[in-house]
Amino acid sequence: MMDLLIELFSEEIPARMQPRAREDLKRLITDGLVDAGLTYASAGAFSTPRRLALAVEGLTAESKPVREERKGPRTDAPEKAIEGFLRSTGLTLDQLERRAEKKGEVFFAVIEKPGRKAADIVAEVLEATIRDFPWPKSMRWGSGSLRWVRPLHSIIAILSDEGGAQVVPLTVDGIAAGDTTRGHRFMAPDAFRVTGFDDYAAKLRRAKVMLDPAEREAAIRQEAANLAFARGWEIVSDEGLMTELAGLVEWPVPLMGVIEQRFLDLPPEVLQTSMKEHQKFLSARNPKTGRIEGYVTVANIETPDHGATILAGNQRVLAARLSDAAFFWENDLREARAGMQAWAEGLKAVTFHAKLGSQADRVERIAALAREIAPAVGADPDQAEQAAKVAKLDLRSAMVGEFPELQGTMGRYYAQAAGLPDAVADAARDHYSPLGPSDEVPSAPVSVAVALADKYNILGHFFAAKEKPTGSKDPFALRRAALGMIRLIVDNSVRLSLEYLVSKDIDGASFVYAMHNGAALMTGQPDGSTVITDFNSAMVLGNQFPDTFGRARSQMLEMFETGHDDFVKLVDDKPAGRFPTKREVLELLAADLLAFLHDRLKVHLRDQGIRHDVIDAVLAMLGSDDLTLVVRRATALNGMLGTGDGPNLLQGLKRAANILAQAEEKDGVEYSFGADPKFAETDEERALFAALDAAEPKIAAAMRAEDFPAAMSAIAALRAPIDAFFEAVQVNTDNQVVRRNRLNLLSRIREAGRLIADFGRIEG
Repeated sequence: MMDLLIELFSEEIPARMQPRAREDLKRLITDGLVDAGLTYASAGAFSTPRRLALAVEGLTAESKPVREERKGPRTDAPEKAIEGFLRSTGLTLDQLERRAEKKGEVFFAVIEKPGRKAADIVAEVLEATIRDFPWPKSMRWGSGSLRWVRPLHSIIAILSDEGGAQVVPLTVDGIAAGDTTRGHRFMAPDAFRVTGFDDYAAKLRRAKVMLDPAEREAAIRQEAANLAFARGWEIVSDEGLMTELAGLVEWPVPLMGVIEQRFLDLPPEVLQTSMKEHQKFLSARNPKTGRIEGYVTVANIETPDHGATILAGNQRVLAARLSDAAFFWENDLREARAGMQAWAEGLKAVTFHAKLGSQADRVERIAALAREIAPAVGADPDQAEQAAKVAKLDLRSAMVGEFPELQGTMGRYYAQAAGLPDAVADAARDHYSPLGPSDEVPSAPVSVAVALADKYNILGHFFAAKEKPTGSKDPFALRRAALGMIRLIVDNSVRLSLEYLVSKDIDGASFVYAMHNGAALMTGQPDGSTVITDFNSAMVLGNQFPDTFGRARSQMLEMFETGHDDFVKLVDDKPAGRFPTKREVLELLAADLLAFLHDRLKVHLRDQGIRHDVIDAVLAMLGSDDLTLVVRRATALNGMLGTGDGPNLLQGLKRAANILAQAEEKDGVEYSFGADPKFAETDEERALFAALDAAEPKIAAAMRAEDFPAAMSAIAALRAPIDAFFEAVQVNTDNQVVRRNRLNLLSRIREAGRLIADFGRIEG
C-alpha cells in the first residue's frame, strides 16, 4: 500500500472559495483514482490561503488487469454497424472473435487492459483535475493557457511506501511536480523538501503554517476568548466570520483593540456590521453595559512589538469607518425625529418591480392587508397598519444604504426615535422574519400581522404577474416567502385561510393579474371596426390621458366586477373569450397559491419527520387551506400510525375501502347507508356494529372540537373489532340481503376514516 501527497501552491486563494475547493479536490482525485482501478483507505483535504493539499492513505500500488467482453453485431450485419462496433472497442476486424448463437454467428470483442502503476494513474488524474478544476472564478497569467484561481507556482505529487518516496512524473503548463514547498510568506519563506504527509505537516508547522483550517479556527476562537476574558468582555458569536478568518491567515495571531469612547453610543449592530464588513473584526461586548466596546483582529504574522503597530494602523482605519457610520446615524436620527416623510416620498421613486410598481405602492398594499389580518392574530388594526407603513422607510436611510443587511434592524431604532409604540417599532425589525428554516419566528401580534402581509404580498402579486418559480429558478425568493408564511401561521397557531387572505387583497392582486394576463376592452366603432385597449394601458394612463384612456378605464373596472363579453382575454394579441371576473380571479389565485403552499408545507413537515403520504392524506380533506389545522391533523395522524395499532388499523380501513370499491363498481350502486344489526349473523358483526356505534360520535365530536389526539384514539379502538370481523366474516356471501348489509357496514368503516383523513392515500 502507498500514501499519496498532493499540494497545489499558489497566490492567495479567496477565503470564501476554500471550503468548496477542498471538497472538489478530494472528490475529483479520489473519484478519478477509483475509476482508474485503484482503491484507497482514507483521504483528507486541507487548505491555507496559499495552498490546497490532499493526503490519500492506503492506495494500491497498481490497478488490476481487466478483461472485458462486449457482444457486437452479427457477422452478416451491414458494414456500417460493424465499423461502429470497431470504433467503440478500438479493435480491428481480425481481433474480433466469432461465436455461434441461436440467431446466427455474432462478433465478440475481448478487451484486455493490463494493470497500470499508481504513479501513471495519479499523473493522469491530477493533470485532468488541475486543468478542469471548477473554480467559481479563475484567471490566466503569463503566456500559458492554464487557468487557476490565482497564479499557480508549484505542485507536490509524492507517492511513498516502506521503501521510500517518489515524485510522480507530471508537468502541467511548464510546472513540473516535485517534492518542494514553502512556509509562511514572511516568517519562513524559504523552500524545503518533504517526503510524505506527516513530514509535510510537521515542517509546515515549523515554518509557521497551520495546515488544517479547523485547527486555525479553533486557535482563533480560543485566543480571542482569552483576550476578551482578560478584559471582562465576551466575543459576539459569528461563525461565518470565524470561518472566513481561518481562511485569511496561515498563522493566526489574534490581537485585541478598544473602540474609542466617542463611538460607543452607536447601535451595537452598526458597530458589529461596520467592523465585520470593512475590516473582518470580531466584536467584543461588555456584558455589564451590553455595549460593543472592543474588537479582535487576526494578524498573519508575529511581530517584535506584539502587534502594537498593527493595532495602531487598524485603529486609524476603524476610526475613519466609524466616523462615517456616526455621520449616517446622526443624519438618519434627525429625519426619523422629523417624521420620516422624506423617506416615505423617496420610496415613490424606488421601483419594486416593473410589473408591480414602486416600493410606496407596495407599502400601501401591505398596510391595507396588515390591517385586515390584525384581528385574526390578536393585533391592534391601527398599530398593524401604522407598522406596515413605517417598516420599509429605513430603506431610504443612509445607514441601510451603506449596510443593506441592517434593514429592519435600523427601522426599529428609527421608529423608536420617531416616538412610535414599541409594538410598531418591533414590527419594523421583525417583519422580514423568518428568512430561513432556522430563523426565529416573530410572535408579537403586530409583528405577525405585518410579516404575514409582507410575505403574502410578495407571493400573491408575483403569482398574479405570472412570475412564478420554475424548476431551480426562483429569482424573487417566493419559496422562501412561502416557507416564511407557513412558519408564521403554524408556529403562532394562526387560524387564517388562504382564500381569506386573497379576498382581503383582491383589488391589488386582481388588478395585477388583469394587467399581466391579457385583459382588454373591445369597443365597436361607427364604421364597424373594433378598437382593442389593453387593461395595462388603461390602468397606467387613465389619469394622465383621461380623454383617451379614462372612459376605457372606468368601463374595464365595471366589467371586471360583473363580467362582460367585451372584456376579453388576449392570446397572441387576439381575443380568446371573456376575461374572468374579479371573483373568478380570486378563485384562480387562491387555488394556485394553495397548491404552491402545500408543496412547501410538505417539505417543511417532512423535515419534522411526518411521512409524505400522511401529509397527502390530510391535504385531501376539506379545510386544507387552514395550514394550522392541516399540521395538527397530520401530526396526530402520524403519531397514531406509529403506534402498535396504527398499521393494523390502516390495513383494515384500506381493506374495507377496497372491497367496497370493487362491489360498487360491479353492482353500479353506492353502499353508503342502511346497515342494520338485525341482519348480523355472527358475534363479530355485532361487535363491529357496537364498536362503530361507540366510536362514530366520539370521532365526530373530537373532530368538531379539533381534538385530533382524541379522534385518533377513538378510531384506533376499531382496530380489534375490524380485525376480528375480517377474520370471521365473508363479506360477499351468497345471501344478497346479508351481503348488502355487510357492504353497508363496511361503508360505515370507510366513513369513520374519512372523518379524519383520506386513508387510501397512505402507503402500507
